[in-house]
Formats: sequence, C-alpha cells, structure tokens
Amino acid sequence: MKAKIHVYLKPGVLDPQGAAVAGALHTMGYEEVTAARQGKLIELDLSGEDADAAKSRVDEMCQKLLANPVIESYSIEMA
Repeated sequence: MKAKIHVYLKPGVLDPQGAAVAGALHTMGYEEVTAARQGKLIELDLSGEDADAAKSRVDEMCQKLLANPVIESYSIEMA
C-alpha cells in the first residue's frame, strides 16, 4: 500500500520560495503567472491490508512529524 501526502502552507502564511518561483517565471517571460505556492510531496510505502487503519496511522504521522499544523495543511491520498 502506498500513501501520498501533499503538504502545503496555509493561506496567509508567507511563502518566500513561492514568491521567488513566481518572480523567476515573470523574468523568463511567463507574465500569465500571478502567484506561486511551494509545497512538498511525501510518499510512504506501507505494509498491511486495512486501508482505513493505514490512513489513520498516516494522519497521525502527519500530525506528529510530517507537517507543522500551525502553518501547514496536508492531504492524504491512499493507493
């Protein structure tokens, strides 16, 4: 079983990397880009057969280590 966790900054949190990406794209001539946000993708390979239990464990991992709940949100995709 595989879990994909998408971690991204909450709205309103400053994103200097996203601003740098947007600025670089403007410099390269991509004027249609109005903003960019930087995030991260974490992929986990998991053992076990119970998808609901696995998703619950991954959520626990996100809350404890993989995401900072003060400034980041995350979504979990199980496959």
